[in-house]
This record gives sequence, C-alpha cells and structure tokens, in this order.
Amino acid sequence: MTPSPATEPSGRISRLLGHIERLGNKLPDPAMLFLLSLILVWVLSALLAGVEFNAVNPRDGEPLRVLNLLTPEALTSFLTNMVTIFTSFAPLGVVLVAMLGVGVADAAGFFNTSIKLLLGRTSTALLTPVVVLVGLISHSAVDAGYVLVIPLGGIIFYAAGRHPLAGIAAAFAGVSGGFSANPVPSAIDPLLQGFTLPAAQIVDATIQVNPLNNYYFTAASSLLIIGLGWIITDRIIEPRLNATAPVDADAEEAPDMASFSPREKRAFWAASGALVLGLVLLTLTLIPEGSAFRDPETGSLNSFSAPIMQSIVPLIFLLFLIPGVVYGFVAGTFKNSKDVVDAMTKAMQGMSYYIVMAFFCSLFIYAFSTSNLGTLLAVKGAAGLQALNLPGGVTIVGIIFLTAFVNLFVGSASAKWALLAPIFVPVLMQVGISPDLTQAAYRVGDSSSNIITPLMPYFPLVVVYCQRYVKSTGIGTLTSIMLPYSVAFLVAWSAFLLLYWAFGIPLGLGASFSYGG
Repeated sequence: MTPSPATEPSGRISRLLGHIERLGNKLPDPAMLFLLSLILVWVLSALLAGVEFNAVNPRDGEPLRVLNLLTPEALTSFLTNMVTIFTSFAPLGVVLVAMLGVGVADAAGFFNTSIKLLLGRTSTALLTPVVVLVGLISHSAVDAGYVLVIPLGGIIFYAAGRHPLAGIAAAFAGVSGGFSANPVPSAIDPLLQGFTLPAAQIVDATIQVNPLNNYYFTAASSLLIIGLGWIITDRIIEPRLNATAPVDADAEEAPDMASFSPREKRAFWAASGALVLGLVLLTLTLIPEGSAFRDPETGSLNSFSAPIMQSIVPLIFLLFLIPGVVYGFVAGTFKNSKDVVDAMTKAMQGMSYYIVMAFFCSLFIYAFSTSNLGTLLAVKGAAGLQALNLPGGVTIVGIIFLTAFVNLFVGSASAKWALLAPIFVPVLMQVGISPDLTQAAYRVGDSSSNIITPLMPYFPLVVVYCQRYVKSTGIGTLTSIMLPYSVAFLVAWSAFLLLYWAFGIPLGLGASFSYGG
C-alpha cells in the first residue's frame, strides 16, 4: 500500500519557516557572538566615556559614568587578569562538577535502563503522560532524552498499536518543549543561575541567587506540561496522524521493550537503592537543629549562608555519581576504577564546546559590567519601563514572548541566557522584579519554542526518527505536528507563571518575586 503524504503546513507558514532558517543560518556561532559583543562593548565604552548621563549608579550612589576600556591601563589590566576572569567565571565550575556525576551515570547505562524499565511496563492508556514525564526527567541526563527517549517514544507507541509519530511527538514535547519543567533538579538549574547571578550583581554587588531558585516552579510546571502534552497528543495529534500519515508498510517491527537481562535488573535496583539510601542519609543529617548543614547563626536551612545551600552542586554530583558507579559495577559496564574515570573524561569531552563558549562569554560579561554599560542600560531601561507604566504581569509576558522569538534563531539555552541575562535581569531589578522571577520567565519562553525551530540542533535528528515510520516526513511536517504543543505551552505556561506569582507560591529555594534594592 502506498503511504499517503504527511500533511505539510500552509504555504505562508512554510515561507515563514524558510525565512527564519535562512536568517538563523547567517548568525555567527555563539562563541563568536560573544567575541563580537566584547568588541562592541570596547568601542561603545570609548565613545561614551565622556558623556554625562544624569543618572546615579545604584551600587554606590555616585554619578554614573562609562569607563573607557580601550585606554592603555584598562587593556593592560584586562590582559593581566584574563585567566582569572575565565577561571572565576561562576557557571564554569558549577556545570563541570555537576556533569562529572551525570556523565558516570550516563556511561554506566543507569539512565538507559531506568527509562526502558519505566516505558516498557506502562499500560497503553497511560503511555502518553508517562512518555512526557520521562522526557522531562531525562533533562537530568543532558542529551539522553534526544538520543534515547524520543526514539523510544515512537517504538513503544508502535508496539502498543498506536501511531509511532504520536509517541515521538509526545516525547519531543517533554524533552524539548518542557525543557524547563522537571520534578528532579538537573544541571540546567545551576547553569542558568550562574549567568543570572553576575547579571544581578551589575546592580547589587551583594545579591545572592540560589542554584535551585526556580525549582518549585519547574517541578509544579511538570504537571502542567504532562497534562497539556497528554491532551494534545491524544485529542489532536494522533487522530490527525492516523488520518493523514499512515505508517509505511515496510516500517521496521518494534523490539520487545520488556526484555532485560537479570544482571541489568539487579544493577538497576542496586543503583536505585544506593540513591534512596543517599537521600535518606542526607535527610537525617539535615533534621537535627545542630546540623552542620544549617546556618550556624539562625539554624535555618534556607538562608544563603547555610552550608547546604553552598553544597547543592556537589550534592547533585554525588547523587548521580554513586548510583552510576553502583550500576556500572553490578551490570559489568565498569570493570575497574579506570572505567569510572574514563566516563568522567568522556563527559568532559562533551563539554569542550561549552568551555570554549564560556571563555568568550566570561570576557564579555566582565567587560559589560566593568565598563558600567550594563548598569547604564539597566538604569535607562528601567526609566523607560517606568515611563510606560506597564503592569508587572505585562512586562513578564513580554519577556517570555521575546525569549520565545529569539529562541527561533539562537537555540542554545545557555548561550542565549548569557546574552540576555545582563540586559533583562538588571533592567527588571530596577522596576522591582527579582532575578528569580526574570529567570523563570526566560525559562518559559526558551522552552516553548524549542520544538518548532529547525535551527535547534536535534530537530533534524527527530525528523530522521519520524522517517523510520513515515518516509515522507520532512522539516515542515514535524513543525506542523509540534506547533500545537508550542502554542499551548507558550500561552498556558505564561498564564501559569502569572497565577503562580499572584498566589505568592515560592519559586524555589531562597527565591522571591520582587527586588527591593
């Protein structure tokens, strides 16, 4: 039987996507964007150094002046401190330490087996929400969701007699569209916080931002994304696919998802037991009033001076490392300690591009802050917002939609936030909106449009997954499939954040909605 062609989006949408793709392809690499931005900051600092701005620096109360970074003294200082600027860049150590533990669990096979066990033992009626949930949890394993969960979504839907592209779409919606919704803390939390903190310190040098400042919100958002993903997949996407995109007659048969070796099962339960034991021991350590993890002065666990708050990234490292090591040795994927070290090495190799990007990013943020251009932009931007007298909710929604639009051209969440945080965070602080709320708004916008931009690095890979079952699938086809998810996520998630704010539900650890200077 000859398969019917998959429905393509309208000609107008196709032309729009073509324009977006061409424009995005003309943008330089993110690392080069930071280098160009650094040069621009240098030039602007020289041009604006002698200008009177009639503004006050909020950090010291003195008249605000731009410092020329192209003087011999400034250039000498920049070169002298370049290594220190890079090595002291807050996100660098945070991300690399977290990734060491994640890399061990990933290389051992703990993530793969956990996902297969969960998906392979789920009833047909609950396949959709479970696939979306697994997609959300997979963020803890960085890119595992793209290379494992999305194709597995298609496999288990196909094995259950459902349309495989609906399973791929549900998984893609969870992995990428729900990128900032996760019931489990992940490496993305400290990564974004690492850019938010220096941006906030442009205005307030003493401010602190917790790595889990959005955790309560992202965990609660999981319920929203799972619900929306379930309804859209079962009520809109799958019926449309059944009518317009029948599976090819020569599509491969789905493998048996319930097939696991006894050794893999033992390894999974041993690793899970180690993880639970670690969490129990940590909880028991935190309970006593005299716990070493508590603030020595107030006895609180939530204050920024509490050792537990300074230990979040090392704890993420350990809570992935220990189960990964246990799984590896029980399953046989690790034979000796060298295998564990090799897993960490492989994880760091995967971070090589991030390290290069972080080098140029650290120099840009340092120059942007030192020149006072960031402070000037914050003060003048805040004055403009105050003159518009927009409600705070309108401002936050504007940030969400602007981020979603920028995301169509710059796919990397870290690269994009590194560029936007020094602008968004200080400006909104000046009108009373906290860095925590600004970061939450960014995360909503950044996630919602991931699944409709062909410039997202894994987008072509998802097209290939779809072509295993429907060969006529193209970029336009996948975009048309994912567009309902994107629009629903963007609108409903924005409303959810506003309601969250209205009810005053905490965003995360040590977080607030307002900034009082």
